[in-house]
Parts: sequence; structure tokens; C-alpha cells
Amino acid sequence: MTAQPPSDQLREEFNRWAEAGKGESMEHEHWPITKPVLARMQIAPTDNILDAGCGAGWLSRILAGSANEGRVVGMDISDEMVRHARQKSAEFANLVFVVGGVEEIPWEDHFFDHVISVESSYYWPDPAKGIRELHRVLHEGGSLWILINFYFDNPYCHQWAEKLHVPTHLFSAGDWKQLFREAGFADVIHDLIPDPTPTPPKYEGRWFKNAGELKKFREIGALLIRGTKPTNSN
Repeated sequence: MTAQPPSDQLREEFNRWAEAGKGESMEHEHWPITKPVLARMQIAPTDNILDAGCGAGWLSRILAGSANEGRVVGMDISDEMVRHARQKSAEFANLVFVVGGVEEIPWEDHFFDHVISVESSYYWPDPAKGIRELHRVLHEGGSLWILINFYFDNPYCHQWAEKLHVPTHLFSAGDWKQLFREAGFADVIHDLIPDPTPTPPKYEGRWFKNAGELKKFREIGALLIRGTKPTNSN
């Protein structure tokens, strides 16, 4: 029996998430760590922005409100997520959604001022190829921002790999920065973005052993990696 390609596994899994309404819950879960990143991006009204791994489009809609004279493109490998995103975003004339993965982005070269990816990159089947593609679609001077909660330097997330139904990459901050540099990005930096969400007195979810672990996980924070496409970049 032929093994299922990783991209097909991802599409099927995230289609199930979309049908279960998980796309809509991501705004509540991810906004506390994403909000400070948007402040750092300094989005201009005329910017063109790609939201890579957009899910049901919550962040794409926020970006479209800020870059209201530019173009925002939300892209996700899950056609069901994209369908949900389109349904909720009809009032945004400057926002479109496309089905696609970062390894082969269905968009032209040198178009975007910014690319942002929140809680997506550790699922990419080939992160190195994906970052090269993101470099391709950015224009010179454009910036790539990757924000993730699943990374090697935060030990309280390691057990997630056993609970997810698709392959993941548990890279360190140094690993991600090296991938950025190899793809041609300059001024590559990383930072940690603590999650200020209050910890409940009792934790009954599946991702942590107890409330103490959740609290420590949030205190360490999400990993942000940022890089710039240099001028005169091929």
C-alpha cells in the first residue's frame, strides 16, 4: 500500500479541524501572542500581505483592516478552512483566499511586503523549501514573520508530537534561523513572546499534564523568527 503524501495528510487533518469548528477557535487561542507581533510589523495601509496557513481567516481579516489600501492573501492547504474563511470575509474587498501549501505558493514573484505565519510552519512537510518559496514571493526589503508555540527550546510543548495525527518538526530557534539564512534572508532574529492569558486553577485539556505546566509554557512564550529579503536579492 502506497504511503499517503504528507501534504494530503495535512489537508485531511485540517479539513477535519475545519468541520469541527477549530478554525474559529484559533483567534481566541492565538491572538494574545499575535497582537504584539503585528505591532512590530508596522503595517502600512498600502501593504500587500500573505497570511500563510490562514486557517479560517481570523488573522487575514485583521490584516485586511490594517492594510485597507493593499492586498491581503490568506493561504491554507485545507480547502475546508479556505471555504470557512471565504464565508466569513465577504465584506473585505481587499482580501482573497487561496488553497495551497508553502512548498508551491500559487502567487507571483516579488509581490508581498510582509508574510506572516502563525502556528503553521512546524507542520510544513519541507520547511526549507517553504521558506525559500516565501522568500520568492516577497519583494526586496519585504519581511517574513514566523510565530510558533511548538519548538525545541520550550520543553513543555514536546509532548504535543505524540498527540497530533500528522508529522511535525520540533526545531530550535537556531534551526529556524539557519533555514532563514540558507533561503537568503538577512537580519534574521528571534524573540520569545510570552502569553499573558491567565492560567485556570485546574487544567483539564489534553496538551499539558496540569495547570502548572501550562503556566510555565505560557511564561516562556511563543517563538518568533523574523528575516528581511535583502535588496538586489535573486
